[in-house]
Amino acid sequence: MEYTILLVEDDHMIATDLVYALQQQGYVVVHCASLATARQALKSGTFDLTILDMQLPDGTGAQLQAQLTTPVIFLTVVDDEGNIVCAFEQDAADYITKPFRLGELLARVKRVLHAGNNSAKLSLGSVMIDVTAGKAYAGDTVLDLTALEYRLLLTFATHKGQLLTRAQILESLWDCAGSFVEDNTLTVYIKRLREKLGSAANIETVRGLGYRVD
Repeated sequence: MEYTILLVEDDHMIATDLVYALQQQGYVVVHCASLATARQALKSGTFDLTILDMQLPDGTGAQLQAQLTTPVIFLTVVDDEGNIVCAFEQDAADYITKPFRLGELLARVKRVLHAGNNSAKLSLGSVMIDVTAGKAYAGDTVLDLTALEYRLLLTFATHKGQLLTRAQILESLWDCAGSFVEDNTLTVYIKRLREKLGSAANIETVRGLGYRVD
């Protein structure tokens, strides 16, 4: 399957390197250097993923995000916890700060595209997760989850029936949400997720080892 990526990045050097690297991976890339040109591109084409710079000459990436129907990977120099949390609460698929490692960015692009194509729906107990929409349901009710709670639920759903150590869970959360999730706060997130899931799914504590959800 051929994927088309919209790259919105005003730094010419970064954009040139990214376009080349993505094309080498077999992706079709449309590059725009401003919000205005990106909006024009959206009118004339369809895309599977948007890589979006947070700071652009004529505005911010967040201003464009609401118009997108694709998963969004933010690419930015802004390494601020508040901005990162806000981006995920607005359903960003990932958030990468500059300077970045090209191989890591390509791996994240592949992961996001793979999730959207092959894992559109996941289940856990009586919970259904719509990965494309970034929403989880218990029956017909949409669960009111924060971005981190959603990622935690997604981690359990993609490892259903498996024993996950705390280190494995933290690594999974860091991969998408950054390094601000600390080990001593993981228990709090799991407690909150349990409360919101209720009887829809059971997160089992395996004493001294980790957690498992069947």
